[in-house]
Amino acid sequence: MTTADRLGRLPAEREDHYMRLRGAHVVGTKALLAVRENIRAAIEARAMICIYGRAGHGKSFAVNASLRDLAPQIIHRIQFRARPSTRDLRHELFYALELPGRPPSHAIEFDRMLRGALEETRVLVCDEAQWLSKLCFEYLRYLWDDTGTDLTIVFTGGNGCFEMLQSEPMRESRVYCWQEIDPLTLEEVLDTIPAFHPIWADADPELIALCDREAAHGNFRAWAKITHHLAAGMKEAGRAQVDEDLVRWAYSKLGRRQAGAPC
Repeated sequence: MTTADRLGRLPAEREDHYMRLRGAHVVGTKALLAVRENIRAAIEARAMICIYGRAGHGKSFAVNASLRDLAPQIIHRIQFRARPSTRDLRHELFYALELPGRPPSHAIEFDRMLRGALEETRVLVCDEAQWLSKLCFEYLRYLWDDTGTDLTIVFTGGNGCFEMLQSEPMRESRVYCWQEIDPLTLEEVLDTIPAFHPIWADADPELIALCDREAAHGNFRAWAKITHHLAAGMKEAGRAQVDEDLVRWAYSKLGRRQAGAPC
C-alpha cells in the first residue's frame, strides 16, 4: 500500500491506467461522463452513491478521474482487500481523515471523534466495497445519518457490492443513485480505442474490432493489457505499425480463458 493509500488520498494520475501504461489518455466515454455527473449530483445532495460492475470495466478509474476534477481537496479514500471488522473500519477512517494523535481506545470516544471530524464537508470513497460486511455498511450509514455530519459517500465495487447494499431496505433506500459500468459496445470501442493510445490511432478499424471480438470484449483493463504487450513487442521488433500478427501475439498473452470469453 502506498503512502497516498494510507493517508486516504486519491491515487496519482500515473496509477490510473493498468501497469502505468505510457502514452495512455483519458477518454470521455459515456460511462465516464455519467459517473462524473452522478458524483457531482451526489456531492451537491450530500448523498450516498453506488458505482458497480465487473472487474476491469473502469469503475475506480472513472471515479478517481471525476473526483480530481470535482472535489480534489475534500476526498478521503478507504480500501480493503479482506473483510474488515468495524474496529478495522474505524482505524482506517482515522488515518484516511488524517486525524491528529492516536486512535482512541474506546468505541464511544472513537465514534465521537469521527462524527466531529465529519462535520466538515467530506467525500468518502469506499473502493472495493464488496469486502465490507453488513456491520461495516451499517456503521458508515450511522456516520452518514448523523445530523451533524456533512458527508458524501461513493461506494465502488465488483461482484457483491450491489447485492450487499440492496439487501437491507434501510441501506438501499439511502442510496441516491446506482450506476452499473458495462463493457464497451463495439461502437464505443471503435470510437474510444484510437483515442486511448497512439498505437491504435491509425489502426484499421477491422483490426480493432477483431481484437475486441476475440480478446478484449469491451473490457478496458483487457485493452490496456493488450496495448502494454503490444507496445513492448513493437519496440522489440522495431515496428512502427500494428498488424494482425502482432495483435494476435499480444492478446495471446492474456491466456485462453480471457482470449475466449469475456473478462
